[in-house]
Amino acid sequence: MARRAALLLAATALLASSALTACSTEGPSGGPAAGPSSRAKAGGGAFTMGFAQVGAESGWRTANTKSVQEAAKKAGIQLKFSDAQQKQENQIKAIRTFIQQKVDVIAFSPVVESGWDTVLKEAKDAGIPVILTDRAVDTKDTSLYKTFLGSDFVKEGRSAGEWLTAAYANEQGPVNIVELQGTTGSAPANDRKAGFAEAIRDDGKFKVVASQTGDFTRAKGKEVMQAFLKSQKDIDVLYAHNDDMALGAIQAIEESGKKPGTDIKVISVDGIKDAFTAMAEGKINVVVECNPLLGDQLMELAGKVVAGESVPARVETQEGVFPQDKAAAALPSRTY
Repeated sequence: MARRAALLLAATALLASSALTACSTEGPSGGPAAGPSSRAKAGGGAFTMGFAQVGAESGWRTANTKSVQEAAKKAGIQLKFSDAQQKQENQIKAIRTFIQQKVDVIAFSPVVESGWDTVLKEAKDAGIPVILTDRAVDTKDTSLYKTFLGSDFVKEGRSAGEWLTAAYANEQGPVNIVELQGTTGSAPANDRKAGFAEAIRDDGKFKVVASQTGDFTRAKGKEVMQAFLKSQKDIDVLYAHNDDMALGAIQAIEESGKKPGTDIKVISVDGIKDAFTAMAEGKINVVVECNPLLGDQLMELAGKVVAGESVPARVETQEGVFPQDKAAAALPSRTY
């Protein structure tokens, strides 16, 4: 009897074990259980994101990267991160790697606007949705990406130009402007230039006497400003497409014996803490904000995209314009 009882207990345990194993390998309909990717697409659970960053060319970009990484960690999203070092070929390679790894969603901030159709079609054919962050792409096929999250760069350039026209409204001119452009072919460089030109074009006293790329870096901004100071006899205004170039240019202005913010008015875009410090010191006259802290919004959007929910074609960030008289009050709240 004891032997029969023992055999019966063993058989019962084996059946229970089999049932437990079946629960872990089959879904509700008896097929394979949903993995993390399938659960995410069904509307919940963690997923994997491939993120191809431009690089680390500025304080703004560093803050942007940190925001994305921290938001992914907080949301429980597995982040595969790639730094393109400001080279398009590196980003394309990273995106193809993400496709091979079968991530659930790809997000990236394009180095330049054009030349993305082929790799984005590869992602689409693989069934992997793409989110553009910070910068847009130039393509006729908008089905190649799900949504764009970021700033309106044309509006930023326009805001810079509108501040300038208001500041010089009662002056006769001419007003000679030098422009430090961002990376050639990039969306912020193209759009900030266009928006600024649009804002000043109806007033003939404003003249852009020199315009050259500073690659969004402080060192290049200083180098190009030094060249401007040598080639241009009279410079009234510097318009920089980002703060790092403006801060480099300020060094060049000071080394030339001129006073930034007074002898040469300085207009910049981004809103990093160093720029607000310079503005509080009177060296920058106005900063048009471009918010890099997109991480939380990106993770929220990605979750909806992976779950198959509809999302807006464009999601803009909230930003402001900070003239010099607001710099000191705003400085303590700058987190990047």
